[in-house]
Amino acid sequence: MLDELLGRAELKARIEELEEELRHRERELEAERERRSEAASDRQAAEERVNRLEDRIAELEGTVDRLRDEAQGERSFARTERLHEDRRGEVLDRLESLATGEEGAFTAYVPDGHNLPEQVREAFGDRAALVGRAAPCLAVTDDAGLASTCLSVPDPPAPFTEWGEGFRIERERFEPRGRFALALVRSDLFALGVYEGHERVAFQGFDSELKSKHSKGGFSQARFERLRDAQIDDHLDRCRAALEDVDVDLDVPANRLYVVGERTVLDEFEDGADATAAVDATGDPEEALADAFREFWTVRLRVP
Repeated sequence: MLDELLGRAELKARIEELEEELRHRERELEAERERRSEAASDRQAAEERVNRLEDRIAELEGTVDRLRDEAQGERSFARTERLHEDRRGEVLDRLESLATGEEGAFTAYVPDGHNLPEQVREAFGDRAALVGRAAPCLAVTDDAGLASTCLSVPDPPAPFTEWGEGFRIERERFEPRGRFALALVRSDLFALGVYEGHERVAFQGFDSELKSKHSKGGFSQARFERLRDAQIDDHLDRCRAALEDVDVDLDVPANRLYVVGERTVLDEFEDGADATAAVDATGDPEEALADAFREFWTVRLRVP
């Protein structure tokens, strides 16, 4: 009833429609990739449609959150957006261009929202709770309250807080720059690319066939699960070996290593990675890596 009165029910239904359309467009995009030699322009158009749909979903999700917060008497984000490629660069350029007097610009990396630093509370005032909700994030604001933004950071820095003449924006943490390796690890697939900025200069990948169904005859469900777990363990061992030998096998040393993939297996690779992230990437190894690259470098913007 409350959802209907506030108009949230209609928005939620619209989000579901857009998400279904997004999935349809993503399927179109995958089909276009299979015909990349003859449909480069069509694939680019499909990617642009996916970007627009994702941005529209983010806007509607922000509206739903705002209505919910208003109903509960809480503050809400003024704006939310997913930033890709050129748009990401434009936003970062604007933040870098802001210049204040001495110690007029505040920047902080907030790893979680449970224990906000006192400096963040003082800088954002009654909007500090929104910074906590956006965490982990880079939070920026100025002493005049003209610019306040929270950004997700693909390659997070160590936590810090500081006042300066401008915001502390480390571009290489937000967008692909320099030489780095990006590995996609799933329980049945591995893909690894070395990049110079946006350009991939080396690649290797493989997948492993896993038992997907348990026949009612033959052996027990418990044995089936043990066999499947053993297959996954063997696959992850191959993935670890590939990451250890990345510079040797690909003959292209990388300065940083990012590992993305299934949340259930990422813990196995955190120690050797500069950053990890859960992503939903499908397709064969090369296509899945392209999806993972785009998702990893997508920045979520929230305006408190």
